[in-house]
This record gives sequence, C-alpha cells and structure tokens, in this order.
Amino acid sequence: MRSSIRARLAAAAATIGLILAGLSPSLAPVAGAEHLILRAGTDQDIQVLNPWNSVVVADFEVFTLNYDLLVNFGQDLEPVPGFAESWEQDGTTWTFHTRPGMLWSDGEPATSADVVYTFQLILDAVDTDYGCLGQCYLDGYLLNAGVVSVEATDETTVVIETEFENTLLLQSYVPILPEHLWSARTLEEIGNHEGVEPFLNEPPVVGTGPYQAVEFEPGNFVRFARNPNDWRDEQGAPDEIVIQHFGSIDTAVQALKTGEIDYVRGVLADQFTDLADEPDIQTVEGIANGYTELSFNTGGNSEGYGGSTAALSDVAFRDALGYAIDQDALVEATLGGYGAPGTTIIPPFHTRWHVEPDNPRTFDLAEADRRLTAAGYVLDAEGRRLDKSGAPINLRLTWPDSEEENATNAQFIVEWFDGLGIAVDAAVTEEGALIDAVTGPPNGPGDYDIYMWGWVGDPDPTSLLNFFRSEEIGFSSDSFYSNPHYDELFLAQRAESDEATRKGILAEMQNLVYDEAPYIILYYDAELHAYRTDRFGGWTNQPSEGGTPLFGYGSFGYTKLTDLTAVPTAEPSVAAPSAGATPAPSGSGSGTGSTDSTVLIVGIAALVAIIAVGLLAMRRRGTRAEEE
Repeated sequence: MRSSIRARLAAAAATIGLILAGLSPSLAPVAGAEHLILRAGTDQDIQVLNPWNSVVVADFEVFTLNYDLLVNFGQDLEPVPGFAESWEQDGTTWTFHTRPGMLWSDGEPATSADVVYTFQLILDAVDTDYGCLGQCYLDGYLLNAGVVSVEATDETTVVIETEFENTLLLQSYVPILPEHLWSARTLEEIGNHEGVEPFLNEPPVVGTGPYQAVEFEPGNFVRFARNPNDWRDEQGAPDEIVIQHFGSIDTAVQALKTGEIDYVRGVLADQFTDLADEPDIQTVEGIANGYTELSFNTGGNSEGYGGSTAALSDVAFRDALGYAIDQDALVEATLGGYGAPGTTIIPPFHTRWHVEPDNPRTFDLAEADRRLTAAGYVLDAEGRRLDKSGAPINLRLTWPDSEEENATNAQFIVEWFDGLGIAVDAAVTEEGALIDAVTGPPNGPGDYDIYMWGWVGDPDPTSLLNFFRSEEIGFSSDSFYSNPHYDELFLAQRAESDEATRKGILAEMQNLVYDEAPYIILYYDAELHAYRTDRFGGWTNQPSEGGTPLFGYGSFGYTKLTDLTAVPTAEPSVAAPSAGATPAPSGSGSGTGSTDSTVLIVGIAALVAIIAVGLLAMRRRGTRAEEE
C-alpha cells in the first residue's frame, strides 16, 4: 500500500487560525445520542469503496471493515479465522472451511461459493487484455501464492490448488465479496476498465466485516454502522465508525485535542512530542513496515516514457546521486528523529529478512561528483551538469499532496543536487494525478523524473518485492525497473520453504536493487499515531510490539474497543506503546517466515504502519504493497 504514515512538518499558524475560526473541514453527521461513534482522522484522500481500486492505507482500512479476508490477521499478525473458520494444508492443496450459517450483512447466506467467485475474478482478470483488476494491488496476493484453481466442494468447503508449496495464501489481502451482488457486474465494470461505467460499490455496502459503510462522501468521510449479522464473538464498543479526511494533519490534531475525533494517524513529529503532555491523549510510535523512497523513472526518455533525460536509465547516474543524499539529515529534519535512515527495500521490521547493503553509500558530494564525471556526465563552463547528448540535466521532483513532509525533503534534495550542477524543479502533485503519472506503459505515461512517496508492507516481505518485477511495469511498478535476474530470484524466494535459503535469496535481491538504485530509500519512518483515552478503552496495538491500535492489518483493533462512558473507571485501559521496541515474531506458522515482529503502506502500515493497509501493498501505491 502506499503509505501516508509519515511524521509531518510543524503546524502552520494560518491553519490553526482557520481552526479557531471554526473553518475546519466539515465532519460527518452526528447520529443520535444513543449511538457511540468512533471517529478516526487521516490526511489520505478517501475516494473508493470498490476494494479493487484501493491504493493508499486508508483504502485498505475501509475495505477490511466492510469485508473479511479469507484468513484474518491476529494481534501479532498470526493467521486467525476470517471468512474461513479453519483450514489445513496438504502439499500444494489447501482446504478452507467456512462457518455454517454465516450471513452477509443483508441477510443472504455467505458460503464457499463467495470465496470461489472472488478468487476466480482475479484468475479470470489475468487472461484479459488489462491483466488485472482496478489498481492491480490485490491480484498479486493470489498470483504470488501460485494459486491455479479454486473449487467449492460443498457450501462450507473450498479447495485451492497452488503451483508450489507455500503459506502465502494465509496472508492474502483479498476481501471475500458477495457473489449474489457482484456477479451482476462485468469484469470490466468491477475492474474500472476504460470505456465502461465503473462499479463504485456505493453504500450501503454488503459484507461480512464487523462494520458496513452506510454513508460516503468521497474526499470527506466514510460512515460505518455495525454489521447486524457479524459472526464474531468479540465485538467492539462503537455503534458507528467514521473515517474522516482532513486537508492537513495539523487540522486533525487540533480536532483530536478538542475531542471532535478520537484517533489520528500520521501525526507530525513536533506535535507528537507536544501531545505527550495533553490530558486524555495517548501517543504511540509504531515501527515502520515500509519506507519513504526517492524513485527514479528508469525508463528515462525512451519510447513510451515521459522522463526528461536518458540519464535516468543509467545505473551509474542513479548510483552517483545516491551519494548526494544525506539520509541521517532527513531523519532529523523531516521526521524529528522518529525513524531510521533507509538502505534496502525490506525494512528492519522484518528482522528475519532485512539485510544491510554489502556496498553502502555514504553522503559525500565530492564522491557523487567524481562518479558522475567518470560516468560521462560532465560540467559545462557554466557549472551545469550535462547528459551524454550534451544537454543540461534539469530534473522534475514531485510528491503527493497527502505527504506534506516531503516538502522538507525536497528542499534538501534541491540544494544537494544543485551542488552537483543538476537543476531540480520541485513541486507537489495531487495524489490521484500522481498515481496516474507514475503508471508506466502500456497503461500510463510514466511521466515524471524523480518523485517521493512510500510503501507499507505485509507480514511477509513479498509484497514489497513485487513491484520491482519486469511484469509489473504498467501496473504496480513506479520505477519501471527491469532485471531478468531479479525476476528469477523473486519466483525462487516465494516458493522456498527453507528459511536460510530464502534469506540468501532475499539478501541478493535487496543488494541488487540497492546497487542499481531504481529507488533510493530515504528512511524508514515511524508510525506516529495518537488517540483519546476518555471515551474508548481497550486500545490494543497490532502487533503487540511496535504496532498501533488502528490502521494496521484489518479490523482487529476496532473489535477490542470498550466504552468508557458506560461505566466509570479510575484508569482507562490503554495499550502501552512501545517506542522503538524490536518486533517479535508473530508466530503465524508460515513456512516462508511471514511474520517478523511491519506494505504497506505506508502503512503499515505496521501496516499500518500504513496506514499500515497496509500491503500489496495497503500505494499501499499499497500493490501490490500499500502505498503510504
């Protein structure tokens, strides 16, 4: 998932002035006093209810409230009952059992046929000209697990065959959909294909999740009501949930302070410190299962790509610029110290799989200059860096408007690159427009030079590896990186059951991407969240070590909430945050080492640490891993 998990810039006085003047964004309607409403704030743009169009962490949060996954995530990201209540594996054959008598929120039976319908949508989409559904973030969960067939042998039994033995199926971020409603729509409508009327999945949404979307104002809020047919023994205290979009995180934090909302994801670094002293507010610092990167358009200005110079396609050029970025400085200036300098594409959250690069770069402008010159990018008499055609290199740098802290990163990058004779034109881009721009051919223009965003991953790192595959160009790939050896390694790692062998493969993949630099990982940014402790208790971090209560992996955190307004208590039940703690393995039992504890998502986040959401990836960006 694409992440928006980041710590943000200091609050603007003008924004606070608007808040005090009563001009904050309009909040969702308030229900009757008998209803207990949980309100959560995010600066991510909430635009979709059709899960196939999910990109950012907030999108993943929405669809996992509406729907169950085949297998849900527990507190420490272990597999727990979802749409299926039990399962077993025999080599490449999986058998899942749904619970007898389960109902959709509209009262219709929820059966194994719904699983077959949902999974077959993905398998059928592969054979179309487009090759996937919607934004193409969810399809990879089944395809990377090697799913080749799915069959319902009776109303409560699903048999799934995979190409190779693995446990990735237990981490599939694919919502199970009601066949009796969705089957009336064509694959093209569901997948939002060009030239057809898209299926928006407007409220009231029908699902088996704990809450159902009953009101939606795109770009503003989603309101959920409790599912009357929820199968869970443990249900959260909120009668309703509202996920509210804020134009800036500053406004959201002010709303938290005044009690207008109960939870904020993606708090600014300086505000995070200040909130620690606020009454009835708890802050929590989650460990990032994702990162923020500077992505290069490796297609350059070749046919089908909109880059401004062929230099972007040159590994030597990208590698040299890696020496012109001081990640330590960005962590301090942009994140306020809430994060760690970035290196490889599997974040340290994945303690079993992350490796540091064999040949690390250090911040050294002189070395960057030396490498650029050696690679044929010389300076002219006016001090301008020239590409190999003799044209001055002028790069366009952008980032999404939901990631405002990247404006600080941009100031540093502009200055550093200018010291090398490379001019940089830095400007923010609306989130949706940027998603379109960074989609490569044949489905998009690949129209950018360099840009900053982030990803949030899943309990297994596969989603964070997926978008560097050659076949993802035009889909989840935003750097358009292509390396046949990387593609081979990706297929090998997902089917490898021996942990030591798989780690060796993953180490090679991490070093390959680091050395060829389609991404420069700027930092692993912490998930900074905050919530009120005077109305709800039972806030429970997911994962328990280094996680956050909400915007993580599914609906788990919502089901744990208790009502503090019903019975007076001396002390609210608050899950203690563990800032900077090392995540412990979650014990999912995955033969691929799927849990390390931390898409992404941003994301995700934790997924959420993006949001966690984060995940092929909750952009999050999300395939795909979630964009932050």
